[in-house]
Amino acid sequence: MKYLKLLILITLALPTLAQTTIRQDAKIKSMVDEVSSKNIEAIVRKLVSFKTRNTLSDTSSKTEGIGAARNWIKSEMERYAAVSNGRMKVEFDSFVQPAGGRIDKPTVLKNVLAILKGTDPTDTRIYVVSGHYDSRVTDVMNANAVEPGAVDDASGTAVSMEICRVMAKSSFPATIIFMTVPGEEQGLNGSAHIAKRAKDEHWNVDAMLNNDIVGNTHGMDNDLKDNTHVRVFSEGIPTIDLAAKGDTLAAKRAAAAISALINNGGETDSPSRQLARYIKETAERYVEQLDVKLIYRRDRFLRGGDQSSFQQQGFTAVRFTEMNEDFTHQHQDLRTENGIQYGDLPEFADYNYIQKVARMNLSVLANLASAPASPINVGVTTSGLTNNTTLKWEDPKIGRKPAGYYILMRETTSPYWEKKIFVTGNETTLGYSKDNYFFAVQSVDAEGHESLPVFPKPVR
Repeated sequence: MKYLKLLILITLALPTLAQTTIRQDAKIKSMVDEVSSKNIEAIVRKLVSFKTRNTLSDTSSKTEGIGAARNWIKSEMERYAAVSNGRMKVEFDSFVQPAGGRIDKPTVLKNVLAILKGTDPTDTRIYVVSGHYDSRVTDVMNANAVEPGAVDDASGTAVSMEICRVMAKSSFPATIIFMTVPGEEQGLNGSAHIAKRAKDEHWNVDAMLNNDIVGNTHGMDNDLKDNTHVRVFSEGIPTIDLAAKGDTLAAKRAAAAISALINNGGETDSPSRQLARYIKETAERYVEQLDVKLIYRRDRFLRGGDQSSFQQQGFTAVRFTEMNEDFTHQHQDLRTENGIQYGDLPEFADYNYIQKVARMNLSVLANLASAPASPINVGVTTSGLTNNTTLKWEDPKIGRKPAGYYILMRETTSPYWEKKIFVTGNETTLGYSKDNYFFAVQSVDAEGHESLPVFPKPVR
């Protein structure tokens, strides 16, 4: 496969798993193929038709402003939910954002959530996919201009909505939330509220996928046309320490977790980095002509996005963004200067490319929500000096028991996992030194659906 040099070492204990790293799930592939570029374009153009979706814009009109936009998004998702046999419910997550920063007066904001409830009552995992539906022009406080926001971020909103439409007809053991949020341009307000709610209400968010600026394939400065690459931004050292402020015990635990990661050489093995690797392997298995580029940053240089809100609450999250941004069509007043059309207009979006990004999201969500939960208490034993490596772990405490586990292994300089070794127990010893390689453990079911990998801690 193009995404890594993979050597599969699998026992014969479970023959159905023999091709799991290259085999597609036929049901998931069918859902991937159903994602429609025409539907995506229709969603983007409808969102643009509201003229502005600025967070501070009108909420009373039925045809213009952010109020009309969010009502339409909710009604569309309710239409998708109608075929879910009651498994999906759609709701507003409403709150008042106080004045401050880029909010000039107390403002009612509404996240839109379509919740596809998992079928396994013992599986509490939640997967979140999101895009922000607000828009802006040059002056972020200008709420009355024409602010189309086709790529930033009607494209990400369309990803969340279109895969919601497709996946509403299916069921998964774990829960998936298809979300669109406002207030991103004003300071990540919508995502900050829902992430804090998730923390306060003890949601078991296993992964959050943020789609922001995923619709353009033309590079402004280098005139590149690139419709085969998408960037996935993932943090190295987790930001869980930020979530621990004001809580001494939580702060100590966060500091200990970060210290253990660093001391074990795991600066590139945070949960978000494991998610990014998983995305690359899974998406390239299902989506043709797509190369997922791992970017080792929380976000673009000195910039941010809604994934940060979830990271700050201790959740695993990544951001998807097109490969080469065109800043003449981003955060710009509509105008023509020196023959150049400025503004985030729908004619500058590549809808076949957004379709690929949506298919990537769907393939990842469907596999994760179908897989057993990750193993827990994964560790490398440290009793005595040896050139072998002994790994131990426990079965997940939620959901069904895995059919087995993969031991993942790679060189310390490799960004991708290079070997997969299938085992059925909860302990294994490898003839490779823990000094020279990195390891992880992931659960797998009999159909080949894999959980997120877990980087081991030292166990004495």
